[in-house]
Amino acid sequence: MTAQTAQRPTDGIVLAITFQYYRDLPKAMTFYEDILGFDLAIDQGWSKIYRIDGQAHIGLVDEARGMQNWAEAKTVQICLRVPDVDAWHAWAAANDVDGLTAPRDSEELGIRAFVMNDPEGYQIEVQTAKPGH
Repeated sequence: MTAQTAQRPTDGIVLAITFQYYRDLPKAMTFYEDILGFDLAIDQGWSKIYRIDGQAHIGLVDEARGMQNWAEAKTVQICLRVPDVDAWHAWAAANDVDGLTAPRDSEELGIRAFVMNDPEGYQIEVQTAKPGH
């Protein structure tokens, strides 16, 4: 089969998984389970895949075993769109989540959002669409 005759498969995508790499996998697991309330969907031992919603998943990987290495500089941000950003902010504040900012409105983007960090510094944005967006 050549590139000219190959066609993209049309049977869909089963899951979308974003993998992040951790030095302390159990601590990251606790955050994603207890603070964000994600359910463990696939347990691969040193790789834990959590269902965010629908087909969206996040994978937490022990950096000693994964394909990538842990890095101090984080270039990935997870964004969660929720119905009530202020309720999520109150929950994060009650749990003393690191890097928590105050909710802010962005007229340009049509959202109200805040950010926080997971235990190893990955930033998580939580946002709600403003009416009409």
